[in-house]
Amino acid sequence: MDNPSPTLFDEEDLKKKLTAEQYHILREKGTEAPFTSDLLHTKEKGMFTCAVCGSTLFGSDAKFDSGTGWPSFDQALPGAVMFHTDSAYGMNRTEVTCSICSSHLGHVFDDGPKQTTGKRFCINGSCLIMKKE
Repeated sequence: MDNPSPTLFDEEDLKKKLTAEQYHILREKGTEAPFTSDLLHTKEKGMFTCAVCGSTLFGSDAKFDSGTGWPSFDQALPGAVMFHTDSAYGMNRTEVTCSICSSHLGHVFDDGPKQTTGKRFCINGSCLIMKKE
C-alpha cells in the first residue's frame, strides 16, 4: 500500500480531535519539550498507537530509558513507520512518520542499545496513545 498523503485527513477535524501541542507536533513537525511526556517513564505493558489514526506503532517491550527526555524505543513494529531525510536546522537526521497517516512522530538515531537493534527511536510522547494490556 502506498503511503497516503496527510491531506487525506480533514485538518479542521484533527484540530478539534488533538490538543494544540499534538497538532503542532504531528502535523507541523514540531517537538515537545524534553521530560514533559506522561509516557516518558511508563513501564506498563501494552502497545503505543498513533494519536491521529490509531495505527499500532511500538510495543512496550521495545521501550527503554535513553535519558534524553523523550520516550525511546529500539524498534518499531514491522511496516508501522516510514523514514525520511530531515536536514532542517542544519542537522542531518532521519525523521520517523506513521506509515498510515504520514504524521510526524520524531527521529531515529544509531545510538540505541547495542544488545538489541542499536537504534533509538526518539518519539514525541504527544504523538502516542498507550493501549494497556
